[in-house]
Amino acid sequence: MTVQENAYDESQIQVLEGLEAVRKRPGMYIGSTGPRGLHHLVWEIVDNSIDEALAGHCNHIKVFVLQDNSIRVIDNGRGIPVGMNQKLQKSTLEVVMTVLHAGGKFGGEGYKVSGGLHGVGVSVVNALSEHVHVQVKREGKVYEQEYRRGVPQYDVRECGESSENGTTVTFKPDEQIFTETTEYDFDILKARIKELAFLNKGICIDIIDERHDIQKSYCYEGGIVSFVEYLNRNREVLHQHPIYVEGKRDHIHVEIAIQYNDSYAEQIYSFANNINTHEGGTHEVGFKGALTRVVNDYARKNNLIKEADGNLTGDDVREGITAIISVKIPEPQFEGQTKTKLGNSEVRGLVESLFAEKLMEFMVENPSTARKVVEKGNAASRAREAARRARELTRRKSALEVSSLPGKLADCSSKDASKSEVYIVEGDSAGGSAKQGRDRHFQAILPLRGKILNVEKSRLDKILANTEIRAMITAFGMGIGEDFEIAKARYHKIIIMTDADVDGAHIRTLILTFFYRYMKQIIEQGYVYIAQPPLFKIQQNKNVRYAYSEKQRDLILNEIGGGQNINIQRYKGLGEMNPDQLWETTMDPSRRTLLKVSLEDAIEADEIFDTLMGDKVEPRREFIQQHAKMVRNLDF
Repeated sequence: MTVQENAYDESQIQVLEGLEAVRKRPGMYIGSTGPRGLHHLVWEIVDNSIDEALAGHCNHIKVFVLQDNSIRVIDNGRGIPVGMNQKLQKSTLEVVMTVLHAGGKFGGEGYKVSGGLHGVGVSVVNALSEHVHVQVKREGKVYEQEYRRGVPQYDVRECGESSENGTTVTFKPDEQIFTETTEYDFDILKARIKELAFLNKGICIDIIDERHDIQKSYCYEGGIVSFVEYLNRNREVLHQHPIYVEGKRDHIHVEIAIQYNDSYAEQIYSFANNINTHEGGTHEVGFKGALTRVVNDYARKNNLIKEADGNLTGDDVREGITAIISVKIPEPQFEGQTKTKLGNSEVRGLVESLFAEKLMEFMVENPSTARKVVEKGNAASRAREAARRARELTRRKSALEVSSLPGKLADCSSKDASKSEVYIVEGDSAGGSAKQGRDRHFQAILPLRGKILNVEKSRLDKILANTEIRAMITAFGMGIGEDFEIAKARYHKIIIMTDADVDGAHIRTLILTFFYRYMKQIIEQGYVYIAQPPLFKIQQNKNVRYAYSEKQRDLILNEIGGGQNINIQRYKGLGEMNPDQLWETTMDPSRRTLLKVSLEDAIEADEIFDTLMGDKVEPRREFIQQHAKMVRNLDF
C-alpha cells in the first residue's frame, strides 16, 4: 500500500451540502421514523467503524445500549480527522458531524471500500438526535464536541492525551422525531452485529446492553465459512467442511462459502460491502450460473447423468444448499433506493469464472462429496417432474374462470385484487360462521380441514399432493415454484384466522412455513395477515363488550365496576361465535384488528422455521426452554 492510499486527513473530506432537510424529512434519509429507522441510526455509526476495519485500521468495535436508550459506539480506528477544513474554515470533525455528504468516502482515497449510506450517516444521526457527543483519539491527543439536535454546543476542543487511536460516538434519538418509540430492541441489534462479525473475519464486535445487564461478543476467524456452519448447525450436512472460495481482481474482493445439507430448501444470502442484497444482483447471478454449469459438466464427464436425460436445472443443483456470497467493491452500483440489488455488470463474470474454477477443483479432488451433490440434484430433478404434473392440478386458465376454483372456497364477487381479501379459516364450523358473517363483495372464505403438511420436511411433489395446500394455491391464483407470479394474485390480503389455542397456533405456523418457503413474496409485499379474534365476551344485561387479552378483560371489568349480572364467556374456538359476532369482532374492517406479517430479517426467519419445523428435536427443545418464560398463559 502506498503512502497516498494509506493517508486519511482533512484534504480527503469533501463537502457537498448542508443538513437543513434532514429534520424536516427524516424518512428520505433513514427510511422511516418507526423502529426500523430508529435502529438504522445505529447501523450508520457502526458502518463507519466497519469501513475503518475494511481499510485495515480497526479490529474491535463496542456497541453500548445505555440506561436511557442512548447508544455509544467505540472503535479503535484512526479517529475522524480534526484539522481545519479549508473550504468551511471549521474543524473537519465538525464538518463531518454537521454537513450532509461530508466524508472520506467521496474522494476515493479515504476508503477503497465502504458500506453505509456513502457518508450521510453520522451527520444524519446527529440531526435526528436530541444529544450527541463525539470523542476522537488521534495522533496522541483527545478531542471532543457536543451537539443538540445537530447544532454544535462549542468548537472542537482538545481534552486530553492518549496513546490510542479511535472514535467514540454517543447519541440519544430525538423523541420529537421518533414519536412511536425510542427504545432499542436488543435482539435486532444483536442479529445485525453478529452478521457483520461473520462477514468481516477477524473483527471483534461487542454489544453491551446496560439496561438488562446483557453482553455478547462476536468474533469469527472463519468469517463466512463460520457463517455457513452456523446456519447449518441444526441440519445433517453432506460434507463436513464448507467449500470456500476467495479471490481478488481489479480491486473487487470475492468470498463464497457453500455447504450442502439434507433439506429441500435453498438458503442463499448475498452481500455487497456488508449490505444484504435481498434481491440478489450480478454477484448472485454469476454464482448460480457457475454452480449449475460445473455440476452438470462434472456429472456428464463421470456418467452420473443418463445420456438421454436433460441437464439438471439451477433449482435441482441448489436443493439443500446453504451459501454466502460476499463481495467488496470500490464503486458499488445498487439498483433502486433500497440497495437490495447489485448492478455492477463486471462482477458477474468475475464471480462466475472464479467460483467455477475453484468448485471444479473441489469436485475433482473430492469425488465422494461430488457424487452426493449430483445424486441430490438427480433426486430433485425426478421430484421436479412429479411436481410439474401435480402443478397442473393447481393451475387456473384465467382469473375469471370460477369453475376451476376449489369447491370449498366461498369466493367474493369483486375482481379487484387490491380490494379483495381471503380468510383462511380452521375447520368447517368456523368456516360456516365466516361465510355467513362476511361481506360477500370483497371477502372470500377458504376453510381448511385439519393440519396441513409440514413443508419443511417435504419436497414440492409431495407438498402439491396435499389437498389443503393445493386448495390454497388454486384459490390465490399465483401458482407455485417455476410458475409463481405475484402479479396474478387474486387477493391482496390473505388473512389466517385460527382458534386461540395450541392447535390453532400450530396450524398458523404450518401455513406460515408454507408461505415463507414457497411464496415468500406475498410476505415481502405485505399480503399476509393474522386475524385477532377476541378471547372473551363480557355481557352485563344487554351491554356486550369483547376483550382480546386478559389485561383488556380486567380493564373492562374495572370500568364496569363489578356490578350484578355480569357474564364472562371465554371463547375456546371460532366456531363458538355466531356469524354476527364473528363479523363484529374479527372481520369488520372498521373494527377488527389484524397483525401484518413482515419479514425483518430473512436469516433469522430461516433459523426459526428450521428450528421449529425441521427434523432435529434437540434444537427445538432448547428453543422452547429458552423462550418458555415469554409465554405468560397456557390456559387455552
